[in-house]
Amino acid sequence: MANVAPSLLKSLTRLRCSIFQTAFNPGSQRTGAKYLRSRMRGPSMVAYYPERDEMSIGALNKEYPGWNLVDVHEVRRRIDVKEHRDRGKGAPKKAKTKADSRRTQKRR
Repeated sequence: MANVAPSLLKSLTRLRCSIFQTAFNPGSQRTGAKYLRSRMRGPSMVAYYPERDEMSIGALNKEYPGWNLVDVHEVRRRIDVKEHRDRGKGAPKKAKTKADSRRTQKRR
């Protein structure tokens, strides 16, 4: 088989890419073309999940203030958070200043 000049192969590849409308990438660099050509996933993912038209008890209380509905789960959650805080297991208090921060105290 005869040796072909690299410049001739490069020009042949450039011509082939222009004929078949493909990207000419002689350096084999990553272009993301595979992902850009693929089908978009967003519309099918949006169609998969049903629309959220149910209303929460909090939203109903805001819309109809006179009803005074009680969300049992929210009340139970608040009681649990209070019990944890009373035992010292709750979230730490936020620092008002930089000097109050525990992170700065550890560095000293």
